[in-house]
Amino acid sequence: MSIQRAILALASAFGLCACGHQVTPAGAAGYGAAGVDGALLANEVDGSNWASYGRTYSEDHYSPLVEIQTDNVGRLGLAWSYDLDTPLRADSQPLEADGVLYITSGLSVVQAIDALTGRRLWRFDPGVAAVAGMKKLLPSWGVRGLALWQGRVYVATQDGRLIALDARNGQPAWQVQTLDESVDKYGEVTITGAPRVFNGKVVIGFAGAERWARGAVSCYDAATGRFLWRFYTVPGDPAKGFENDAMRMAASTWSGEWWKYGPGGTVWNGITYDPEFNRVYLGTGNGGPWNWRVRNPAGGDALFLASVIALNADTGEYVWHYQENPNEAWDFNSTMDMELATLDIGGRQRKVLMHAPKNGFYYVIDRIDGKLISAEKIGDATWAKGIDMTTGRPIDVPGSRYEKGAVLIWPGTYGTHNWQPMSYSPKTRLAYIPTIHQADIYSSEGLDPRKWQRTPNSWNTAMSGYATAALKLPVEEFSSTLQAWDPEQQKPAWKVPTPGVVNGGTMVTAGGVVFQGHVDGTFNAYDAMNGNKLWTFAAGVSVLGAPISYSVGGHQYITVLSGPPSGSPAATLTVQAKYGWQYREHPRRVLTFRLDANAPLPPSAPPRIARPLLSPGFKVDSRFAGRGVTLYTNACMGCHGVAAVAAGGAPDLRESALPLDATAFAAVVRGGTLLQKGMPQFADLHDDELDAIRHYVRQQAALATSDNPAAAHGP
Repeated sequence: MSIQRAILALASAFGLCACGHQVTPAGAAGYGAAGVDGALLANEVDGSNWASYGRTYSEDHYSPLVEIQTDNVGRLGLAWSYDLDTPLRADSQPLEADGVLYITSGLSVVQAIDALTGRRLWRFDPGVAAVAGMKKLLPSWGVRGLALWQGRVYVATQDGRLIALDARNGQPAWQVQTLDESVDKYGEVTITGAPRVFNGKVVIGFAGAERWARGAVSCYDAATGRFLWRFYTVPGDPAKGFENDAMRMAASTWSGEWWKYGPGGTVWNGITYDPEFNRVYLGTGNGGPWNWRVRNPAGGDALFLASVIALNADTGEYVWHYQENPNEAWDFNSTMDMELATLDIGGRQRKVLMHAPKNGFYYVIDRIDGKLISAEKIGDATWAKGIDMTTGRPIDVPGSRYEKGAVLIWPGTYGTHNWQPMSYSPKTRLAYIPTIHQADIYSSEGLDPRKWQRTPNSWNTAMSGYATAALKLPVEEFSSTLQAWDPEQQKPAWKVPTPGVVNGGTMVTAGGVVFQGHVDGTFNAYDAMNGNKLWTFAAGVSVLGAPISYSVGGHQYITVLSGPPSGSPAATLTVQAKYGWQYREHPRRVLTFRLDANAPLPPSAPPRIARPLLSPGFKVDSRFAGRGVTLYTNACMGCHGVAAVAAGGAPDLRESALPLDATAFAAVVRGGTLLQKGMPQFADLHDDELDAIRHYVRQQAALATSDNPAAAHGP
């Protein structure tokens, strides 16, 4: 340890930080982020660091390192592991700079770890549970990543704060609250995405389109936290005037009183900076509520829902947009990662943005003017026949907007590609997409748009008809694949089946290897040219984080986070529960690999299927249970799973004794006794509502059997 590092470590070893949040040093302070600037983040050929979410501004999740290759990846072994001490999610993506890893997990806790040894350098806890409130913790979406810039680590918390930390010791340099009533009317939205930093600026969006939010992205000075600009993605109340010409244009595509509903368009994940044009590209979310008849009754495109928007990075001014789903109606977010490249299109070099949103198409868009170059289906997309290349608009299948009754649509709300990042190799010229095959039933049955009102804790999922007498979800057909896609020819190169429905993001290397973790508890390497599996590692728990690669001490390393499936979609798909990962029993870990390493993996419990608790003394009241379906779906399903079948992101309530005791149940759910563990406090639930949820959970436990524990009926 250098003298300077020792002094820094000693200086930070006492007390709390100035703002009162917990900072726990554990040895030498890190230097890693000191050299992170625009030149580093634009450097496509130096793979020694992974200092931004997609590694560089191209966001392609590609490493140019070549020590690990197809012919030696079988020698890959565990270099070290580190058990995270945080609850809830462990599927975020780490960053690395100059031998220091930076990781966020759980309730936005940030830790710095020595990349060679796995030794923790410091830990920062922003105290989210104490300030977030139940609505911002409700879905347990979690934060998926961090940003680095010139000696700072930037974390965006679930309660809406953007915090700059000193990379040497984890001490906060500044923090700002990024949410206000202009975007968060009911205090229900939350941040889930990683910040992006460029030119001394840091930008961040938020999630919660169906929670009466008005989508927006905000930009701050990276050095001081001073507010610089904000771009709204949907127009507000016309009576209050429009912020700019873009909002005036967008308002002409809406009808009714849309502003009273939010009406969505949140940027909860995909943000990409383009240094060549000095632009920021935003991928916008779904409409809120989901049913378009409420928020846009006369129709219209409803800009800028489900769109890619280009902004001037200095001012936040609108440049162009391409809307992938006009008047979005299926929770088809366009917030998936956007990757930049130069492709050979018809013998001409085109500067493009590549995008695989939820809706089942792969888009190649011209970055200069936002014009669509090509779009083809990468999976089942029954809502549209295709894309009209003259207009750039989708060709909707008649009835797909459920205007004539309930309809089964592929893909469903989880999409063909969700937030788990795809990757692109400029060497193979292929994109590697974690692909989902899942459907949903959409319906307006029983809806009078003129009388619809917001209800407490509502996710508005009922607006899309989770069940109908005439249709049944083909759950037995749900599956997933790892797919290699040729964006120049717009056709598949290869496809391999993967376990479950939702798996981890991908990373591809110049050594010709694609890495991806799976819900079955394995971390895997594939040949980037043909999809042959080259190596697998049994991690003892699902591996759903996005991997990164970097070089330290002359060796190439791979790091990925592992832990029980958490948050939507992984935690709400009963199919995922069959792998047996349990919230309380299985670890949340950082796993780091190197050629010829052989560190032992710490032991952990074997997977097991949930055992619903038998309780003959608890008599289920079917009337209570019937009411509890909606209450459970709105308040509990996002963590505890559909029909109370948990996949590991939270305890399986069917095997919990807590619902048997009304007093204990109220203490946790309404009283907030487990708030520090990430369990929200539902202070507005009345006794009869709590009883309804209890009876519903116990009904599901009774319906499940020892032979088929996931047999309970869904809501």
